[in-house]
Amino acid sequence: MAKKYIDVMDTTFRDGFQSVFGGRVLMEDFFPAVEAAKNAGINHFEFGGGARFQSLYFYLQEDAFEMMDKFREIVGPEANLQTLSRGINTVMLDTGSREMIDLHAKLFKKHGTTTIRNFDALNDVDNLAYSASCIKKHGLNHEAVITMMDLPPGCKGAHDVGFYEKTLRNMLDAGMEFDSLCFKDASGTANPKKVYETIVMARKLLGEEVHLRLHTHETAGVSVASYLAALEAGANGIDMAASPVSGGTSQPDILTMLHATKGTNYNLGDLKLEKVLKYEERLKECLAEYMIPPEATQVSPLIPFSPMPGGALTANTQMMRDAGNLEKFDEVIAEMKEVVEKGGYGTSVTPVSQFYWQQAYANVMFGKWNQIAPGYGQMVLGYFGKTPVEPDAEIVALASEKLKLEPTKENPLDLADAKEEKSIAYWTKVLEEEGLATSEENIFIAAACDQKGIAFLKGEGPLMIRKGKNNQNCGEEEMSGNYTVVVDGKQYSVQVAEGNADIQITPSATAPVAAATETPASTGGTGAIEINSQTPGNVWKILKAAGDTVEEGEQIMILEAMKMEIDIVAEKAGVIKSIEVNTNDAVIDGQLLATMD
Repeated sequence: MAKKYIDVMDTTFRDGFQSVFGGRVLMEDFFPAVEAAKNAGINHFEFGGGARFQSLYFYLQEDAFEMMDKFREIVGPEANLQTLSRGINTVMLDTGSREMIDLHAKLFKKHGTTTIRNFDALNDVDNLAYSASCIKKHGLNHEAVITMMDLPPGCKGAHDVGFYEKTLRNMLDAGMEFDSLCFKDASGTANPKKVYETIVMARKLLGEEVHLRLHTHETAGVSVASYLAALEAGANGIDMAASPVSGGTSQPDILTMLHATKGTNYNLGDLKLEKVLKYEERLKECLAEYMIPPEATQVSPLIPFSPMPGGALTANTQMMRDAGNLEKFDEVIAEMKEVVEKGGYGTSVTPVSQFYWQQAYANVMFGKWNQIAPGYGQMVLGYFGKTPVEPDAEIVALASEKLKLEPTKENPLDLADAKEEKSIAYWTKVLEEEGLATSEENIFIAAACDQKGIAFLKGEGPLMIRKGKNNQNCGEEEMSGNYTVVVDGKQYSVQVAEGNADIQITPSATAPVAAATETPASTGGTGAIEINSQTPGNVWKILKAAGDTVEEGEQIMILEAMKMEIDIVAEKAGVIKSIEVNTNDAVIDGQLLATMD
């Protein structure tokens, strides 16, 4: 009897890069490995979308559309090239308007995409319906997603088999058209028994013809067991990555799964051991100079307490390391349980994972619920759709008070459509004023990446990667390696080498390039009220200057931290006396940003 064919998607060049490097790998460095993967017989790749869209413009100064075109040229016309989309967010930081969601599908089809995996972190089917229709309208395969995780110990109310069945029935009742269905566990916390029962449930509802997949991460140490459970339950496909961007915070390694399925009735994509070995050797050569954070290679027993996705985990720990407070990591993890429970059990995947982390971090650094992280507050207030269960009423009231926002049940798409700055016309005008071409690609880049997109299009963005021959410690006793130090609130990448090594000086991954600073700090003396940062990050926009009058709650500046915008607002009405930072500055916890009277 022939073995059951299991479709293998290689996530190396999207989720693998995101989970290990925060997406920061230059295309010309990894393209030789794409050729090697093709030669190994792989014909299904995750090649873009998710955070690997914005990261190219934010940090690499590369065009994601150009990268996608070149990737397609390497693998040929028959390969299934897949991207990741966050429902109404697509690949943006915030909810997109209907016309931007449609433009996303149109452009991704134009630039080589075969399939779009479409998820919503809240499992709100209303958030998936419109993006699903756009994906199908433009001739793409639509892979609908139900997002999974295990709740922290002692929590209940969602994320069991019954909850996933309800979500799937909602999709079917809504008439949503999809070509395949994926259960996506970004934190790798869903236990294998629940995975098995969930796939069995979906198979009974959908019949034998629908393609079912499981996506998970190794972070919690149960990914191989979960994949075997999914295959036994009737899944048709699984996602894997290649070393050195496999395991740890990423997907299980292709070689590991080939070994785990020896003697079984499963044929993993007709892949051959010796060919995959050559592919992984080539990939290792391509990535030899990139710094791999130690967390990216580890399995953490704490993850079930915090359901933190692999890519978010490494990004967050690196920020804490840069800020010099990594010793607080365990405390933040411990705080996650309450934050998840009171927030309504949205799945810990972008952007909700960032909301959870920011709120847990604020609870540790500034006292329990003394501050409400803006994204978390907007989520519990309903601005991103319906959470799986109602958020805690006291937290909703607190968020409303802190953010000066009323709870809403309005469709997030209607809210986005009402904002001029989320329209094609608005960004067309911005491009014209900047003297830039108004192609559809440029419009979408600007809308998705805002000022960083404009800086990229003007050739003014900084290159921010961790790369260099002296980027890792080689032994327990050696001090050589790449370190980040903070001096006067600014971060610098310092390389330490023994002997007469040739030191290559590169900007820190989060440190600004001096030439990129255009907005001078303004001052009109020092005010009595100090406004400090809530989290380490980078100054994205400065909206006020010394002498400006502000109302209580009015924005003064915006930080970028953990892939989210953090509003810095006036605590009371008054006059800005000084702005203490510049655009693109890296800031640390509690750093003085502005003063006012």
